[in-house]
Amino acid sequence: MHSSQIPEGLPRLDADAAQHCTTVCHMLKDRIHANDGFLPFEEWMGLALYAPGLGYYVAGSTKLASHSPEGDFTTAPEMTPLFGQALARQVAQVLQASTSTQVLEFGAGTGALAASLIPALQQLGIEPDYRILELSPDLRARQQATLAGVSSSVTWLAELPQAFTGCVLANEVLDAMPTTLFKWDDNGDLLEVGVRMAQADTTASSKGPDDTPVFELALRRASPQLERLVSERMPALPGYQSEINLQAEAWVRELGGWLKQGAALLIDYGFPQREYYHPQRAEGTLMCHFRHHTHSQPLIYPGLQDITAHVDFTAMADAALAGGLDVLGYTSQARFLMNSGIIDLLTPPDGQDADALVQGRDLSAVQKLLSEAEMGELFKVLAVSRQIDGPLLGFMRGDRRDRL
Repeated sequence: MHSSQIPEGLPRLDADAAQHCTTVCHMLKDRIHANDGFLPFEEWMGLALYAPGLGYYVAGSTKLASHSPEGDFTTAPEMTPLFGQALARQVAQVLQASTSTQVLEFGAGTGALAASLIPALQQLGIEPDYRILELSPDLRARQQATLAGVSSSVTWLAELPQAFTGCVLANEVLDAMPTTLFKWDDNGDLLEVGVRMAQADTTASSKGPDDTPVFELALRRASPQLERLVSERMPALPGYQSEINLQAEAWVRELGGWLKQGAALLIDYGFPQREYYHPQRAEGTLMCHFRHHTHSQPLIYPGLQDITAHVDFTAMADAALAGGLDVLGYTSQARFLMNSGIIDLLTPPDGQDADALVQGRDLSAVQKLLSEAEMGELFKVLAVSRQIDGPLLGFMRGDRRDRL
């Protein structure tokens, strides 16, 4: 792989990582050849992240680490347990309204959210029946180690339940679902973005060092269905490139088939549709994470880096409605956490000594969670439900459903 493809400042690979990357590249090369030389980006992203034994989320490499240079990114529950403790208040309300103790978390990462959420629910008088659906064997093992000392029932699932009553949690799940890339050409026609082998010329070849295949983005005319779906959401803007996440929409829509009573809290970074496809966001929202470095080149280090796209929350709300669900709330992460009492949680209960060092770390983390310049405004919370009534605690003030 040519060094010119690697963004400046990005860590280079050690021997084991380079070997894994080469193996993944050859698998992707075979898929491209089997697909007549053009692999839709959605399929590329799905393989790079989830191919059995090879993909980023299932290959056993370190993914999430708040204090390790080997980690790629840090999620809110790992920054401070106060995130989970505040979320627990909203979860408790959902459980009480649905007369259930079941919580189902998707993509539980290191288990940090469950580790803070379960004790907080217990303090609120709820003994949760906690379930985790995790695709990665490596992360499942880490979750089991993290939660070994938790005095509550935790079950790991291998597939979606056929029926569920209670509270569903998806923190930074939708953004990692494979997304379709598109681009408008100068004539107002929609093109689909895919991946092909790099074309041989005087400066590049289809192989890099150690015979590692090299890839590049390519374009082809979009299908009539894709053109219709994109045209319903935005006008044709010459040169504009962005994403439409049909897999995430299908996931939310299908949620309506198995959530019989309760609510799902979807927490992720993103925008309502009119902001998502704003004319100034002409290069889309695709981002990659590698060892705490962020960049926008999804074709490097396949199998070793995370690839994400921001969430179109209008599309998620529409998918929920199409699945027979209600939309009970939509707001910023900052407003949701403040409504759920995170500021109160910064102060220890009367009679308890405060650990100044821990308090300092929590205060710094909470500031990041709430700050408009950091996670407070970029991250949003969407609540979709069936057969429970609002208003929900986290959306009592600052509900933005009218912006969807």
